[in-house]
Amino acid sequence: MYRMNVRVLELVKRLDIYLRILVENRVSSRYKSIFKGKGLEFEEYKSYSSTDDANTIDWKASARANDLLVKRFREERSADVFFLLDVSSSMVFGSTDKLKNEYAAEFVASLSNFILQAGDNVGLIMFNDRIVNTLVAGGGTSQFYLMMRSLVNPVFYGGGYNLTQAISFLMKMSKKRGLLFIVSDFIGLEQGWERSVMLASTMFDVVGVMVRDPRDRELPKGVGQVVISDPFTGKTMLIDPDEVGDDYKRYAMMQEARIRNAFRANNADLIELVTDKPFLKPLINFFRGREILL
Repeated sequence: MYRMNVRVLELVKRLDIYLRILVENRVSSRYKSIFKGKGLEFEEYKSYSSTDDANTIDWKASARANDLLVKRFREERSADVFFLLDVSSSMVFGSTDKLKNEYAAEFVASLSNFILQAGDNVGLIMFNDRIVNTLVAGGGTSQFYLMMRSLVNPVFYGGGYNLTQAISFLMKMSKKRGLLFIVSDFIGLEQGWERSVMLASTMFDVVGVMVRDPRDRELPKGVGQVVISDPFTGKTMLIDPDEVGDDYKRYAMMQEARIRNAFRANNADLIELVTDKPFLKPLINFFRGREILL
């Protein structure tokens, strides 16, 4: 068993910084309008104030009334946001400061903290080739610390991989529509996994979060022969990266393209992260891009 390199106190401090950056980039209002705002009933117009998001101004109504007006909706219900987190053996790998599972855990912790601050509920399902740990959707500070306790527990990490089973479990567990983040490297996908994403998208607003290490995409050159191992079977192989590197890179690109296309085909989004780069900028860009598409 290894020790998760997720420093809780340090991370909590960083979460506050992340949250301020997200708010400063108006991601909070984007989150509400993109996800929570669906299905809300219009109630009335009100005069614009400095605390309102300028994007909510109704310019046609404002012109008729000769006043800046924004739409007011009925009080927003709390939404359930689920994180389906891959904790399989392929995630216990890293060539940077963070293993993929550590990086993914910090992403989930940061985004869940932000969502809880927005007043919604978050739930967590950690899976490999079985369901390892489940945290039903809940809100408040206590829910955040329950999630942190799960995310930093090394007992939950390692094992095989079965995304289809994990999605099936979630759909049976939750009868309420909501938002679903599938956080995984998507390595070792079983046949027919695309259909599971399609089924999930009928019940949830699905967002895939593909976490990759640089070595998942490209092998180092000029290092001589190296031994690589299959994370699921433990089988090893001696290779020369200079000889197989181009084929490896080409296969990795094809694999990622397939994953990208599968999410797009099922009306789902995909955030692509690499562990040698911070995740905050791609996350903000995701919210901005999704707002443009609406």
